[in-house]
Amino acid sequence: MGLTYQMKTKIPFDMSDMNGHIKLPDIILLSLQVSGSQSVQLGVSDKEILERYNLVWIITEYDIDVIRLPRFAEEITIETEALSYNRLFCYRRFTIYDESGQAIIQMLATFALMDRDSRKVHNVEAEMVAPYQSEFSKKIIRGPKYMDLENPSCKDYHVRFYDLDMNGHVNNSKYLDWIFEVMGSEFLMKHIPKKINLKYVKEVRPGGMITSSYELNQLESNHQVKSDGDINAQAKITWQKINKD
Repeated sequence: MGLTYQMKTKIPFDMSDMNGHIKLPDIILLSLQVSGSQSVQLGVSDKEILERYNLVWIITEYDIDVIRLPRFAEEITIETEALSYNRLFCYRRFTIYDESGQAIIQMLATFALMDRDSRKVHNVEAEMVAPYQSEFSKKIIRGPKYMDLENPSCKDYHVRFYDLDMNGHVNNSKYLDWIFEVMGSEFLMKHIPKKINLKYVKEVRPGGMITSSYELNQLESNHQVKSDGDINAQAKITWQKINKD
């Protein structure tokens, strides 16, 4: 296990949806800000890694469990810990606590290093991750198998300039926007995710079009984000009905 790091924050109005819950893509953005702050504190910020090695961190998978979503103006604590690493991947835990200290969201994120110019995956060197004090393990954590979609519902989206981050690729939280949005407002007003597995397969090209597709079977949905005939991301989501009490 590695060093833990915490940060408190209140859910702002512009991160809240029509139900008053925080939008899950924004939880991811906040969580990555916390892990980024830890990296800065430890002297291995994204800027340091880029300038020293010409490498950038990318996320390849998420495994997310939701008990409930925080609400507007609620104060939460986001805790992160770099758990372990191997030659190709680093694994980081995020836990969201409510004001009473109850864990309400758990996330496991799989990180990899990519050469900024060649866009190829780079081996994880021990010196890059040593400050986190995480353990080396040969074990690779694998997500679930993702289904091919046979008769999906689909919607197209344009990849906008502000969907891109400073490394020139689509911000990873944007994929969840596309995955959720295609479900429609009527469904989203009544349901929130309970379990999400999300795998990033291939970068979306800036300025192009993507197609977000899904199939829903009761409270389980399977998703694909595709562009130029290629699968860019896949997801499996188990939904729960919103408790109006």
